[in-house]
Amino acid sequence: MHEFLLERGRSNPGGPAVVEFSQGGEPVVTSYRQLEDRMGEYAAVLDGLGLDVGDRVVLETDTSGPAIALFLACSSLGLVFVPVSPEVPDARLASIVESARPALHLQADAGTRTGLPEGVGTGRFGPGGLGIERPPAPRVRRRRAVQSTDTAYMIFTSGTTGRPKGVVMSHRGVIAFYRSLLAAAAVAPDSRVATTSPFQFDFSLLDIGLAFGSGAAVVPVPRAVLTWPRRFLRFLEESGATHVDGVPSVWRPVLAHEAETLGRLTGLRGILYSGEVFPPAELRRLQELQPRLRIVNCFGSTESIACSFTDVPNPLPASVEELPIACAGSGAEIVLVDEDGGIVTEPGRAGEIHLYSPALFTGYWDAPRATRAALVPDPVTPQSGQVVFRSGDLGSWDENGRLFYRGRSDSLVKIRGNRVELGEVERRLLEHPAVRASAVLALPQGRTGRELALHAFVVPHSAGDFEERALRSFLKEALPEYMVPHQVTVLGSLPVTTNGKTDRAALGRTVAGARPQAA
Repeated sequence: MHEFLLERGRSNPGGPAVVEFSQGGEPVVTSYRQLEDRMGEYAAVLDGLGLDVGDRVVLETDTSGPAIALFLACSSLGLVFVPVSPEVPDARLASIVESARPALHLQADAGTRTGLPEGVGTGRFGPGGLGIERPPAPRVRRRRAVQSTDTAYMIFTSGTTGRPKGVVMSHRGVIAFYRSLLAAAAVAPDSRVATTSPFQFDFSLLDIGLAFGSGAAVVPVPRAVLTWPRRFLRFLEESGATHVDGVPSVWRPVLAHEAETLGRLTGLRGILYSGEVFPPAELRRLQELQPRLRIVNCFGSTESIACSFTDVPNPLPASVEELPIACAGSGAEIVLVDEDGGIVTEPGRAGEIHLYSPALFTGYWDAPRATRAALVPDPVTPQSGQVVFRSGDLGSWDENGRLFYRGRSDSLVKIRGNRVELGEVERRLLEHPAVRASAVLALPQGRTGRELALHAFVVPHSAGDFEERALRSFLKEALPEYMVPHQVTVLGSLPVTTNGKTDRAALGRTVAGARPQAA
């Protein structure tokens, strides 16, 4: 992975690789040569710890030049980096650490995390270097050479068991994805790709691969800037960003409050979005304000990072109410499978998306049953021994062979581009001593009804003892902000179907005009 990401930059070592700003507002540019030098310095420190190929290293950081150099250093030694956010609650980090059993936890110089378990080494990194505060427990080094089939990184997403689920990606898999990405959406070497996604979200790795694979620069957008449309646009202008990658919700406040300012930006060339539906009306407004903008719809799952890239027509016709997704990226293919295992080819009939791709994940960390459920025998030729990814996404073909997304077949939804297992939120609700029963739905909100928000339904042991504020505080101790329900409804009991299961359709009807949906 590290060799692939640095290859293009070596032809122009003095060119910018990462563009950031100091706290004083001064631009800080890291060249490809400087990035590789810093990677080497970090790798020397890590190598001195006696870590083995495959050992896990938790990187708690936002995207930055030092963070990129550090994960490249891990890659060069065969260490598996596990990205997490500095904002992740202590309880959730503890769950990730318990599952991944890392050798080392590293945070940026300004990090404040404490209380890591004994045996887990700790350290801090930044422009001044990598310092180890507590060495890891003694390791046995059995290997030294990194193979393409070795694990490059592991990203923890929301899991159905109530515990974060580790998606394991190999060097070979991520490189295959990068090649597919660059075949579909490469940018010019003089481009600057603004990345808006948190470091622990695999979309940030897409942004880095798009930039570095094109010999361009990546521009990490500070998290604090994203919540202020005017500051966000000023940052894009001052950084010289030419491309912006992120979830559609990044643009919603901009279009609502700073449309004229967006229209005055002269350097934008392209937008790549993923993670949720981008309403056609908002896409048309973007095109009105930036007529020469190339907009690419990226679709897929963490298990393959993404699997398709579709250019949005420019201009987008007024008659278009729904955008298709491409069949699959270079070297990949999608088939739809019905409940009986048959291949779906008829227009308009829904089937579950199964992905053939060299960029598939290796499996879920320490979860063989979940891995077997997701990596299944080739539905066309099961005798071959090949496995494909059973995504849980539903799709249907139209008469012209275009593929349209039709929601989820399970309880996994996407909130502001982040994957959320409704069961994990429900389990956390049940851990509160005042809650006797719970259910969580993803329901439409806003004027268009296209954006989803979590709605919790709870049955307290005693209505008099229940306080919503206390419940929210309890949830925030273990869940990231996007997994905390937007609204809570207190009920005397949960409605059930004739077979005794929670009647989610009935719950949805209790919210005026809302219907349960998956994203």
